[in-house]
Amino acid sequence: MQIVYVINLILQYLHYMLNGELEKQLDKKIKLKSLYNVSYLELSKINQKLIAPLKVLIFKKSIYKKKIKEDYDIEIAFLEGPITRLFSTKNSKTQKIVWIHNDITKVFGKGIKAKIKKIIDKNIYAKYDKLIFVSKDNLEKFNEIYNDKKIIKKEKRVIYNYINPNKILEKAEEKVENIFNSDFINFVSVARLVPQKALDRLIKVHSKLIKNLGHKHNFWIIGEGPEREKLEKMIKEYKVEDSFFLLGKKENPYPYIKNADYFCLLSQFEGYGMVLEEAKILNKSIIITNTAAREAVISYESSKIFENNDEEIYAGLEKIIKENKQNLEKEDKKIIYDNSKNLKEIIELVGE
Repeated sequence: MQIVYVINLILQYLHYMLNGELEKQLDKKIKLKSLYNVSYLELSKINQKLIAPLKVLIFKKSIYKKKIKEDYDIEIAFLEGPITRLFSTKNSKTQKIVWIHNDITKVFGKGIKAKIKKIIDKNIYAKYDKLIFVSKDNLEKFNEIYNDKKIIKKEKRVIYNYINPNKILEKAEEKVENIFNSDFINFVSVARLVPQKALDRLIKVHSKLIKNLGHKHNFWIIGEGPEREKLEKMIKEYKVEDSFFLLGKKENPYPYIKNADYFCLLSQFEGYGMVLEEAKILNKSIIITNTAAREAVISYESSKIFENNDEEIYAGLEKIIKENKQNLEKEDKKIIYDNSKNLKEIIELVGE
């Protein structure tokens, strides 16, 4: 069986995976095809936001024929947006499966642009044989937006992300520079620097906490993205350069997650949050906003869910800082993590 699992460079969500550190982690059996020979950040701003997505939308048939070439048994479009539109190209020899990772009501924003994308994507999703969602919340939100008869009758499933826990635990033991100061509560987040992750909001909340409580905590953000320049300006504007740090990409973020006091994902919206599963494997105390990500921590004892607004995030963090709850996890606690059921579901899906 031939399966094409294509990751393309025009998607800002995955730009760091290719021509970068994570490309090295791809299995040698995987045949990698890219639409561009440079990373997402090397494209001009107008190319990132307008030209590249429009090319895929308008010339998807010719790009598909040129880049895919072979006939595959299965094609999986693994993220909403351009790659989903590209793989919707008709091919009678191929089964089409699409993965939906986000709250589809929010991922494209609001306004006329979002409305146009909704109209376009209604026809796009109708061309797929199976629709797979990473959370129940994502499925429900999708059904609210796309209630067309052609899509309603499609097969839909929820399959949570699979992670190999042994690899996470092994990588977490790698020796890295100790950047955390034990005099402070250290919050770490792994997130793309994009509006969805609401890091601009977090900088404002963090600044207010410093002013009201003094410097008792630090935030460390691992990740890269198009909002870096904006966030750097905000960090200077709010005078938190010595307590709010953008660490950039890390090939191995797990030692940082392991050594921090809390793992945070305080986004405007989320899918399921694969990184939350990784934090659970590392037995971390987790803080999230009330998004679809709650499905990842609902039965996880060491977690807190804040309502998704500035006031509640401030109040929740203030309480943690005042109580000075550092290092809540027990070092000797045996970590039992098994999501083999998710892998089985994926294998069964492809096997069908």
